[in-house]
Amino acid sequence: MDEKVKARRTRYSVEVSVRETDMEGYMARFRDRDKFMGFCRECPMFGRSWACPPFDFDAEALLGRYARVSFLAARFEPLAAGVETEDFRDMILPDCGAIERFLLEAERRSGGRALINIGRCRLCGDTVCRRSRGEACLHPDKVRPSLEAYGFDVGRTLTVLFGIDLKWSSDGTVPGYMVLVTGLFHDAGYHLRFAEKDLIY
Repeated sequence: MDEKVKARRTRYSVEVSVRETDMEGYMARFRDRDKFMGFCRECPMFGRSWACPPFDFDAEALLGRYARVSFLAARFEPLAAGVETEDFRDMILPDCGAIERFLLEAERRSGGRALINIGRCRLCGDTVCRRSRGEACLHPDKVRPSLEAYGFDVGRTLTVLFGIDLKWSSDGTVPGYMVLVTGLFHDAGYHLRFAEKDLIY
């Protein structure tokens, strides 16, 4: 499956691609739980956000429940040079929010499990996650960990499955483009279909 949706905003363009593969093969080729859990432990959000490890559910049991995984890679490219990375992240938030809503709806329809939050959860805005105070999540129906949080190599996923290389900023500006990688664990027989209308916000 090779689906691609393109849209142009006033300050950037976005291209969304979908790929699907079997869960067992993906776990064997792209998962290194110990390596990426080590990275998570070095992050100040480890154990302080409900979108981050350690989880309050059995991740291994969840991963073993599904036969397939569909990935959605959204490639955002500014139309001007020298855009500050933080400004660009704020700029693309509406499209990121539309993608999150799409995946939660796909989760509902498929009986699967969405993979959403990248970097940090923004469901409570800029307030500190209640987990840091030992309190329950305010949005358990929406918060979903990222691929990295489950121990998957997102950079390799992008390169091998999408032909996209991750780029890193060296001067605080967007290095050509930024990519949001999300997805859905699901059973065989369900296929993630994305259309331009799904980017409308």
